[in-house]
Amino acid sequence: MANIENGLGTLDFMVFAVYVAIIIGVGIWVSRDKKGSKKSTEDYFLAGKSLPWWAVGASLIAANISAEQFIGMSGSGYSIGLAIASYEWMSAITLIIVGKYFLPVFIEKGIYTIPEFVEKRYNKNLKTILAIFWIALYIFVNLTSVLYLGGLALETILGIPMIYSIIGLAVFALVYSLYGGLSAVVWTDVIQVFFLVLGGLMTTWMAVSFIGGDGGFLSGFGKMFDAAPEHFQMILDQSNPQYMNLPGIAVLIGGLWVANLYYWGFNQYIIQRTLAAKSVPEAQKGILFAAFLKLIVPFLVVIPGIAAYVITQSPELMAQMGSVAAHNLPSVAHADKAYPWLTQFLPAGIKGIVFAALAAAIVSSLASMLNSTATIFTMDIYKAHIAPNTGDHKLVNVGRISAVVALIIACFVAPMLGGIGQAFQYIQEYTGLVSPGILAVFLLGLFWKKTTSKGAIVGVVASIPFALFLKFMPLNMPFMDQMLYTLLFTIVVIAFTSLSTSEQDDDSGAIHVTAATFKTERSFNVAAYAIVVILAVLYALFW
Repeated sequence: MANIENGLGTLDFMVFAVYVAIIIGVGIWVSRDKKGSKKSTEDYFLAGKSLPWWAVGASLIAANISAEQFIGMSGSGYSIGLAIASYEWMSAITLIIVGKYFLPVFIEKGIYTIPEFVEKRYNKNLKTILAIFWIALYIFVNLTSVLYLGGLALETILGIPMIYSIIGLAVFALVYSLYGGLSAVVWTDVIQVFFLVLGGLMTTWMAVSFIGGDGGFLSGFGKMFDAAPEHFQMILDQSNPQYMNLPGIAVLIGGLWVANLYYWGFNQYIIQRTLAAKSVPEAQKGILFAAFLKLIVPFLVVIPGIAAYVITQSPELMAQMGSVAAHNLPSVAHADKAYPWLTQFLPAGIKGIVFAALAAAIVSSLASMLNSTATIFTMDIYKAHIAPNTGDHKLVNVGRISAVVALIIACFVAPMLGGIGQAFQYIQEYTGLVSPGILAVFLLGLFWKKTTSKGAIVGVVASIPFALFLKFMPLNMPFMDQMLYTLLFTIVVIAFTSLSTSEQDDDSGAIHVTAATFKTERSFNVAAYAIVVILAVLYALFW
């Protein structure tokens, strides 16, 4: 790490310009229409169902790793430590469960959207309720949080005012993704993942090596552990000030499963990539590839946050970084500044690569969320309720217009998120108010034949006031525990209501799964066991 001025140098801008040119060029190339034909809805929203496994896996990670991870999770690494990596490492196991038990059902039914599955299993009313909910969630939580965190990064690194940073990121995401749809998003995601991994590894290597001094990386890692041993605890006890965010062993056996199963199994902008795979086996291989990549994500985003904490707590290390180190200094109250602050001290050229990685994380997620928001609005709202007989060409244009409108709204809302201490925890907590109810609806719908539409609607509606009750009552309960109890409550409500509903009164669909649906190749099972073993070793090292 070098003592340099804030911002990017000429070489950094050149590196970043090359990255932008590649992304826009590839996006435009794959967006072109086939000779003599226009894009169909399958082409635009599902990439023609032609994606190979490696593109599926890379796109899953690019869609997942956003400013929420690079900025938000690094901030949590600064405040909490390695324990926040539980979100990433447990995601690997969750992906295996999704690939084996959920994905085959979705692909077999030929759906475009998750709400469409709700209609097939339950009824159109519940599908509409959830479609409206997801659109609102993507615009007011997901898009706005990514834009805010991305704007924060640009403001910290380059000094660009927040509002201009947000507009610039929004335009960049639109330029390469709006016309081409999911194909443009996925194939540029493959490139984005390269920059994500390269930039993340470079930041980690140089930050830890700086702490190690002449001893290098391994010495730096040892010094980090000695300086902040509490930041390397995977299971926090009640005496830890961050216990409310990561409540001890309940992380492994409780509410984190609710967050992960909902996010990876029933989240449109995640699952849409797998629906676009060539076949079920290709989709499952892509899931496994993503699971392996999840194992290294904490080393890309959490370790730099811990390194920033160790540096800021050491007067000696701060002195070595020079006077510019005081610029936008992170703190427990402003932990999300940790990663952008750390990038200030990278050498010229490397800083450009890391900046490209940040941009890749932000715009790939923006593009993914926009495409999925457009897909749900077009297929589940516009086609279903406004213009059922609309042709493919018009539906594609409706999707493009809805994406632009969603992004404009998000750009207005994003600056209002200022003042959040740990955005990653904020997003998880407020998404957790609604995710348990939706997860219960899907789990019972998939695996319990007696689940009725009435039971599902009553359960999902009842889950939100129950979650709010747990949150705002003086119970002093970690939000992960709130999520688990809300899930259990919703399951009971759905089961009781379903058993009280006569078959004549129920209008549920006839989707039922059999053991044959879950048949997987032997290679899938071997890879799954390997991932579980690796995770067991990681937890044993840092228990």
